[in-house]
Amino acid sequence: MEHPFAITLDRGTSLANHTGSWRTFRPVYVDRLPPCNHACPAGENIQGWLSHAETGDYETAWRLLTQDNPLPAVMGRVCYHPCEAACNRAQIDEAVGINSVERFLGDEAIKQGWKFTPPQTESGKRVLVVGAGPSGLSAAYHLRRLGHAVEIFEAGPIAGGMMRFGIPKYRLPRDVLDAEIARILDLGVTLNLNVKVMNIVEAMTMRGFDAAFLAVGAHIAKRAYIPAGEAAKIVDAVQVLRSMEGEAKPLLGRRVVVYGGGQYRARRRSHRQAAWRHRRDHRLSPYARPHAGSRFRA
Repeated sequence: MEHPFAITLDRGTSLANHTGSWRTFRPVYVDRLPPCNHACPAGENIQGWLSHAETGDYETAWRLLTQDNPLPAVMGRVCYHPCEAACNRAQIDEAVGINSVERFLGDEAIKQGWKFTPPQTESGKRVLVVGAGPSGLSAAYHLRRLGHAVEIFEAGPIAGGMMRFGIPKYRLPRDVLDAEIARILDLGVTLNLNVKVMNIVEAMTMRGFDAAFLAVGAHIAKRAYIPAGEAAKIVDAVQVLRSMEGEAKPLLGRRVVVYGGGQYRARRRSHRQAAWRHRRDHRLSPYARPHAGSRFRA
C-alpha cells in the first residue's frame, strides 16, 4: 500500500498504529490576521509595512501604510495605539513601538516630499463629501484613488475638523497637519471652504453629483452636572480648544478651576492660577502628574 506524504502508517486510530497522538494529515499553513492589525481602528496592514521599515525601505513602508491611512504623521502623534496593547512581543519583553514607527514614516514622507500616486483611470463619477475633518478627508482620499472626481464642502474657514479644533498645537503641530491635508488635495481633490450644506439633495442636484458622503462630525463635549453652574462662567473643553485655534483667545480670567482629569485637562499658563478638580481620587487619572504651580483636589 502506498502512503502519501511519506507516511508509513495506515490511517486509523492511534491504538492501532501504536503511535500515541500522532496525526496522519498534511499540515496546512494558515495566514491569519495578526493581533496588531486586528486591534488597529484604521485597519492598517501593520505587519506588512513594519517589515519594509525594518529593512530600511521607508518609502515602500509608507506607501503600504497609506493604502489604508492617508494621515500617518497625524496618527503617529494622536493615536492611542491599541495595536501595541495587542502585540504578541509584549509576552516576551515589550511591545513593538508601532506608533513611533508610524510617526517616523509620516514625518519622513513630509521631509522627502513623497506624493500619492494619482489614479490611472477616471471613473466619470462625481462625489460630494460634506466636511473636511478626518473622516471626510480620508473618504475623499480613498474615493479619489478609485478614480472618482471628489469635492469637499467645508462649513468652516479651514480644513482639519477636530484634528485642528480638538487637539492642541503642542500635541499636533499645524504644519504637520497642513502638510498631510495638502498631499490629499494634490491628488486632485477639490476643497471648498466656508460652504455650508443645508440641503444635501439640492446640493447634489445643482452640482451634478452621483453620490455624497456625510462627514459633518460632532463638535460636542461631554457635560457634567455642576450644582449652581449658572452662577459662574463655565466652558467645556471643546469650546476652549476651538477658541485657542483662532485669533481671539478665551477670556477665562486669572483664577481657573479645571473639572476632570482626562487628556483635555488645561495646562497652567504663567499668568493664571489653576486648580484641578477630579470627581474621584486624582491619582486614578492617567494624567495625574501635577504641573508646577497647579493645585489638585479630589
